[in-house]
Amino acid sequence: MFSLMRVFGLLLIYFYSQVGAVTFKEFPPQIVKESIEVQIPCSHDDNAKLQMLWYQQKKDSQSMTLIGFVYGQGSPTYEGQFEQQFKLTKEETTKGKLIIRSANPSDSAVYFCAATDNNAQPAYFGQGTKLTVLEKDHATKKPTVKVLPPSTKECRNKINPDKRKKTLLCVASEFYPDHVKVSWEVNGAKRVVGVATDNQASRPGSGANYKITSRLRVPAEEWFNPNNKFECIVNFYDGTATEDIKKIKYGVEAPDTGNTMNKETYLRKSQIGKLAYGVLITKSFVYGAFVMLVVWKLQGSSGKRNN
Repeated sequence: MFSLMRVFGLLLIYFYSQVGAVTFKEFPPQIVKESIEVQIPCSHDDNAKLQMLWYQQKKDSQSMTLIGFVYGQGSPTYEGQFEQQFKLTKEETTKGKLIIRSANPSDSAVYFCAATDNNAQPAYFGQGTKLTVLEKDHATKKPTVKVLPPSTKECRNKINPDKRKKTLLCVASEFYPDHVKVSWEVNGAKRVVGVATDNQASRPGSGANYKITSRLRVPAEEWFNPNNKFECIVNFYDGTATEDIKKIKYGVEAPDTGNTMNKETYLRKSQIGKLAYGVLITKSFVYGAFVMLVVWKLQGSSGKRNN
């Protein structure tokens, strides 16, 4: 029996995808109804890799489970009870299939095909094929998308205004199943820097629809420009076709912080300044005259005493 621990040891050290001597052909994801037979193909370009392995990775799991393998054109070897649900076939050295005899929602997962010379050699992995088995009475539904503008209170950096940032939030909700990808564009150009998207779509419970969020963080001066266009693009696959659902949010005018003045305000403040200056000059003149009067009186009194 093939050692599961040994396989995981190889997996941790030699996880390759389309590198080195092996290039795997990519196959599209599948969305199927319950109780039907599902075939997931595998194809690569290295005839020297005689052993083909299959793994299953369930959602919310960080590890993969070995289903089984086929060496050369021999009979398949399965781990545990997988033979009851799965069937492994090989048409030739570089081509094979994983067959799910009667799919049910618990089979929803990403299935990886790997190739190696033998158990002691590196295993090379493909990108994986995502399979979703639709839950009973739950039809596919495309997402509702909306983009929320940044908070007006976000990041008021008074020490370093150049580092002020604003965050736009894209929310895609009420979709099923979870075959979505989210991306951002600014003025028609793809934006990667400052983008943070949920690792995967989430749902509140079984039977509910999915939701995913993505955030775009941009410099404040970029947001405070009505000519800038921020676009969230949600790519949704319903099993037969892919659709892009887009939502746009435009930048806004910078808020009035009270530091700018129009002509009327400027003239009014100028007049107030001139009046204040005039009052100050008048007070200074009066004070000077008073001081001179006091000095004159003191001098007059001193002269009388001397006589």
